Amino acid sequence: MAFLVNGPLAVLGREQQKLLSFVRDAYAWKTPEELILFGTAILVGLGTGLGAVAFIWLLGQIGGLTQWMQSLLGSVAGLLLAMSIAGLIVGYVIDRWASEAKGHGVPEVMEAVALRGGHIRPRVAVLKVLASSITIGTGGSAGREGPIVQVGAALGSTVGQLFHFSGDRVRTLVACGAAAGIAATFNAPIAGAIFAQEVILNNFTARYFGMVVISGVAASIVSRALLGDKPAFLVPAYPMNHLAELAVYVVLGLLAACVAVLFIRVLYKFEESFDSRPLPLYVRTTVGMVLTGLVALLLPGREVLGPGLHMIGEAIAGDFNMGLGLMAALLLLKMLATSFTLGAGNSGGVFAPSLFMGAILGGIVGQVAHDLWPGIVTNPGAYAIVGMAAVFAGAARAPITAVLIVFEMSGDYKLILPLMLATVISTFLAEAIFKESIYTLKLRMKGVHLQGGRDVDIMQGVSVTEVMGRDLHTISDSATLTQLSDTFSQTRSHGLLVLDPAGKLWGIITVTDLDRAVAEKMPRATPVSHIGTPFERLAVAYPDETIGDALARMSVRGFGRLPVVARQDRGQLLGIIRRADIIKAYNVGLARRAELQHRTQRTQLRNLDGTEFVEVVLGADDSAIGKSIQEISGALPQDAILVSIRRNGRVLIPHGTSRFEAGDLVTAFIHTQDIDALVTALRQQTQLA
Repeated sequence: MAFLVNGPLAVLGREQQKLLSFVRDAYAWKTPEELILFGTAILVGLGTGLGAVAFIWLLGQIGGLTQWMQSLLGSVAGLLLAMSIAGLIVGYVIDRWASEAKGHGVPEVMEAVALRGGHIRPRVAVLKVLASSITIGTGGSAGREGPIVQVGAALGSTVGQLFHFSGDRVRTLVACGAAAGIAATFNAPIAGAIFAQEVILNNFTARYFGMVVISGVAASIVSRALLGDKPAFLVPAYPMNHLAELAVYVVLGLLAACVAVLFIRVLYKFEESFDSRPLPLYVRTTVGMVLTGLVALLLPGREVLGPGLHMIGEAIAGDFNMGLGLMAALLLLKMLATSFTLGAGNSGGVFAPSLFMGAILGGIVGQVAHDLWPGIVTNPGAYAIVGMAAVFAGAARAPITAVLIVFEMSGDYKLILPLMLATVISTFLAEAIFKESIYTLKLRMKGVHLQGGRDVDIMQGVSVTEVMGRDLHTISDSATLTQLSDTFSQTRSHGLLVLDPAGKLWGIITVTDLDRAVAEKMPRATPVSHIGTPFERLAVAYPDETIGDALARMSVRGFGRLPVVARQDRGQLLGIIRRADIIKAYNVGLARRAELQHRTQRTQLRNLDGTEFVEVVLGADDSAIGKSIQEISGALPQDAILVSIRRNGRVLIPHGTSRFEAGDLVTAFIHTQDIDALVTALRQQTQLA
């Protein structure tokens, strides 16, 4: 550590040196274990920094090759040929060797952290560099930050697996690699560390924060030593000229949220459209690259090609002269080009395109405001800086990262107030308009539900109708307190559903309501409707919503039960959700998450150490039908683990008393040589899925 502080650390800025010194003091080396952890974090950072340098070098080489083809065949023909060849190669590589390299990469890292204990195949790092460099180097509209994040994450995962670390520590090294990727790209180690915890882990913890920071610092050391001490683009130190500008920044934040959500929807609509075509991946990627090239030809300078960092630099410097119409066209065409490139399956990131669109949007807002109020808005380029952060924050739902990355690039606090204001407004409005971020939507389309971008939201995978209780304890709204007391005694329930004369739901009454009536010495003939909670003040659930939504509604007021009613007729009582049903839903959700994890890992774990996952479908005449697991346990192989039973679209957790039914899909984890014995124990004929 002393070597880092006194030696290579000298190339870092003062703020980064202070941060690393804080980490050094806070994490004194007390045990060899801590030394190993921080040593691996440094190793991941150094390796990611070298990977970023190699990636940028390769981008330059492929870019030079593209220019050579253009000089040989002509500007248009050479560009389109180079992009079509690139799409062909990238599609084949991804389809043949690494499907994780498809698209922008960060969702795959989040999925690995949430579902697979941070395990990422080592080959992903190499193939992601190759595929992304070919895509971006030939002109694909994508950023280089996402690929470097995935490369760093893959390296962190590989190191963690080599040292046989626990899942928690492997995930931390994955975050270290992600932080190092951002740090190496933007020379922004603080923003890299926050990005890793805000987006990848979505969990700010002091325990491993030091590892993430040190990894980012190590990556910055490598990139600055080999690529020079220059950020991706220089940000001027713009002051805020007048407090009235804050109103303009509020408008910018609102518009940034709309642009961010539009970008998310357009990108994934294109991806859905491409994926629905019955064509090989290499054909789709080729078509996507050609369409990107054709979009670029609509503008004289073809500014929408590549990451567009030079255009961002011009926008925030305020030294480019474009009309509002041209800037609006540039914004929309960049969105379209990025959607063609990544939606078709080519490899690259969405970080730089988001910054590009934000800078152009900010330029538009700043220019309009300057024309209207030249005495108040004097620096349109300042709005490009804030717009850059606001659009990314709205798309990624990462406001802290957005603020810090701009601050680290500018090194100036003068715009921090409008920067924070616009990014927070953009984040909240984007969340209100569209729940998913540009990273989590891809996982949701695959059936993976993440809460806040990281952990699997178990309750969101279970519907109310699956777990609601149908044994309803009801009472009439005209019943007296005496009848109410008798009903509570008979049902042993703490809450009753109250029905009106037509059999519709009137409301709910609880033991607490009865106790209060007794304490107030109400007459015994008092009707239930005088002390119960009427429907107008009642929180209800619907059968088609998730139990997670119902639970959130219950927790707001601390309800112990929630009536389930029909959407078409809210008076029609269908069931009830109680605390016991929440536990049941949680168990179902756990089973589904386990099944998802096993399905995700099956291709990777098959034949690993002679074990694999096997699915057996049971027929009506099979020997296990009607029997419990306990009854056939003697016939099962000794090391067989029954993971789940899928029945009528629902996933059950196997217990000793669970009985098999016809049509059950039984998933088991077993040694390969024991498969026949398992099948024999369950059925007469083998039918492996």
